Amino acid sequence: MEERLRQIVWEKRKWLIGKGNDLLPAAKGVICDIDVGNARPVAQRVRKISPQFREKLADLIRGLLSARMIRASKSPWASPIVVIVKKNGVDIRLCVDYRLVNGLTQLMVYPMPLVTDLLEDLDKYRWYCSLDMASGFWVVPMTDRARLISAFVTPFGLFEWLRMPFGLCNAPQIYQRLIDNALYGFWKLSPTENTRDVFKDGIPSKPGA
Repeated sequence: MEERLRQIVWEKRKWLIGKGNDLLPAAKGVICDIDVGNARPVAQRVRKISPQFREKLADLIRGLLSARMIRASKSPWASPIVVIVKKNGVDIRLCVDYRLVNGLTQLMVYPMPLVTDLLEDLDKYRWYCSLDMASGFWVVPMTDRARLISAFVTPFGLFEWLRMPFGLCNAPQIYQRLIDNALYGFWKLSPTENTRDVFKDGIPSKPGA
């Protein structure tokens, strides 16, 4: 078993992040869409950012632009940002307040794993593996309309996401489905001829699939 695990890790080494700033390419076979029906665009005003965070926020935005995670936007939508200080008391995290957008979004129905079921299943196995999906949401690409609706306003301009951000109400379900598809055949169901590798299948599925 240990040798097999080593072989798998070696074969998939290109998917492993070696540095914190490295980003994986977009996953295939999954996409994030935001369905707000016929709702009119909601544009909120920019929120005040404390002076001590402005330069750090500018650096963070420049990094996201450089990594092609976001781009400048002309969207009629605009959600405000919230700056959160990380536990080290120095670095910051950029969060977008999508509460109004989420209130207009059609919810995706997909089962999330129950903690009790996971704990019960752990008792059946001898080997355990813990994987840290670094910035996992950011491997999911966005549809054109989702990009527009994801637009967020900052003191430095309006931007929109090219990859799925945190804060969208359907993001956890979309990502869980991505993980379930990737692990299909290794979990509770046996692999079939219809099994797809979401990182290799070049045919995009329906939103959230």
